[in-house]
Amino acid sequence: MVEAVGHTVAARGIGCVYGDTGLGKTVAVEQALHLLPGRVPVWRAVVGVRPGLPQVRAALCEALGLPSGSLTHRAGPADQALVEALAEPGVLFLDDAQRLSPTVLDYLRHWDSPGCAAALVLCGAGSERALARAAAMRSRVLTWHQVSRLDTEDVPRTLGLFRPVWEDADPVDLVRADEQTARGNFRTWAKITSHVCAARGRDPGAGVGRDAIVQACARLGPYS
Repeated sequence: MVEAVGHTVAARGIGCVYGDTGLGKTVAVEQALHLLPGRVPVWRAVVGVRPGLPQVRAALCEALGLPSGSLTHRAGPADQALVEALAEPGVLFLDDAQRLSPTVLDYLRHWDSPGCAAALVLCGAGSERALARAAAMRSRVLTWHQVSRLDTEDVPRTLGLFRPVWEDADPVDLVRADEQTARGNFRTWAKITSHVCAARGRDPGAGVGRDAIVQACARLGPYS
């Protein structure tokens, strides 16, 4: 992930990070962006469900720090302001890209204009299918990166990097919990982590042993 995002940003290109729901795509992209060398500006845009062009334009203006209130209702000036802002190096991270229609994705071809110096990272479960319906934009994607389920043997190391609370846990207990409950799903592990941290908050002296992990997993209910 770090290599894929790093190359996309260095090349000032477009990247797509995709994979099934709950596998930690957003967290992984955020971590990769955090590890970028130098002081590359990172802009994060948030879009609603099936947004139209005005909503996307407003989200982009807000992410780039442009005066969205006075621009977004005037397409021409807003688009010109976006083009000028994207002439500066940086990277825009747009999560939940599967929500975007082909028309909106086509609009994002601002990133293919001659003067653009910024990279674009699209992320989301199904984002690759959304791009498949927007051929012109799809053809401009430089980097595709699929996020898969955590390999069981990687769970202890990954969790140790995710939250310090896992650093002293027995890897055997973590592997067992992954096999029985999480099944490589990072979002499930984030929920387990939340319950473990809450338990530690109630009893700071308690370790993260097998019983604590089992209790945390039990709180996930029958649909984990």
